[in-house]
Amino acid sequence: MSMLESLGRYGAAIKNAHDRNKARRILNSLPPEIQKDIGWPVSPRASEKAVLFGTIWTAARG
Repeated sequence: MSMLESLGRYGAAIKNAHDRNKARRILNSLPPEIQKDIGWPVSPRASEKAVLFGTIWTAARG
């Protein structure tokens, strides 16, 4: 296997992972009702853990 083949496979793997994560973010951003309709597990938006994580993340940025 040449170096260019290895780089091509690595690049394709990164692109596939990026596309999967983008799709996951889009599906998680849908309203819970639509997530349930399409069979996607409802993201824990209102849970205490999500609120705590959001608070910590916001404080770390500022």
